[in-house]
Amino acid sequence: MAAEYCVIMAGGKGERFWPCSREETPKQLLNIFGDATLIEQTVLRLFPLIPFENILIVTNGKYVDKMRMLLPQLPADNIIGEPCGRDTAPCVALAAGVIKAKSGTEDAVMLLLPSDHCIHAVSNLQKDLKSCCELARKSPSLITIGIPPTFPSSDYGYIECGEKIGEQAYRVRKFVEKPSAERAAEMLSAGNYKWNSGMFVWKVGTVLDIMRRHAPDLADLSAVLEKAWHDGSFRETLAAEYGKCRKISIDYAVMEKAENIIVLDASFDWDDIGNWTALSHHFQADKSGNVVVGKFESLNSNGCIVFSDVPEHLLCAIDMNDSVIVHTRDVTLFCPKNSTPRIKELLKILAEKPDMKKHF
Repeated sequence: MAAEYCVIMAGGKGERFWPCSREETPKQLLNIFGDATLIEQTVLRLFPLIPFENILIVTNGKYVDKMRMLLPQLPADNIIGEPCGRDTAPCVALAAGVIKAKSGTEDAVMLLLPSDHCIHAVSNLQKDLKSCCELARKSPSLITIGIPPTFPSSDYGYIECGEKIGEQAYRVRKFVEKPSAERAAEMLSAGNYKWNSGMFVWKVGTVLDIMRRHAPDLADLSAVLEKAWHDGSFRETLAAEYGKCRKISIDYAVMEKAENIIVLDASFDWDDIGNWTALSHHFQADKSGNVVVGKFESLNSNGCIVFSDVPEHLLCAIDMNDSVIVHTRDVTLFCPKNSTPRIKELLKILAEKPDMKKHF
């Protein structure tokens, strides 16, 4: 039986966690939610389901050395730096080519996971991933994991479930982009929608077949990189060819074209750590509803999220409600909780000011 491999996508900048997340230290390299960084937690929760030598990380080229230092368990060549960002579909094509080269077969099963999720029920996650692998082996299907929604969120994509085909599995009718609050409430009431976890499982041949039919440029990239891995020219070929790829997500390039998609109902806890409000899911609030990491004193302030990575610095607030306060050595951020998605807008403004570059 062909081996199983896991590809962890870790190239994002994590801009919504600015000012802690910076160009040199993105969200996946931070340890806000425990004693290990998010990328370390992602790798460690896969073991022993996936052996370390079968875990690949595709990341920004500038993060490769840092990840190799954090993850000495992985072969150095398994941490691959993209020469430039091209979204998730070229990342999948790259990884499929490497896995085919390493395994020698298109029957190898490929798990695709983001690097910035927070999951505590590791045994349940591994059980669900094992079930996904079994489904992927049995048929040329694309398997994803759906999270049962607990509230009408506008921050997540959704999956509409169709026919039930097992205790945990359904046919996928369609993927739905992040909805309005009103539409999210309607989908929650309908009862047949799941949050899109961004986790996928398939045989290498299954995803390559769809690329050959609907995205031949990506299939060609995969084949070129597979050959380069064999002949020892992988790094040079990647540098020469990757930038020529169109920028496109796996959702648009593959998932929207595929017909045989199955969603498995997750049995584990899940948080995609989207922005600073995620701290409220992982740290105990005080009697005023404030979630605090660092030194903080307040007067008549309620429901705030406070974070400081400068241990000796005291943050104080008066009459502040439902706000986010983040303090680092060179930047302090204040905003209402519901404005945290606008951090990206602020960064675009700062990027236009030459004297602000040092704060990125």
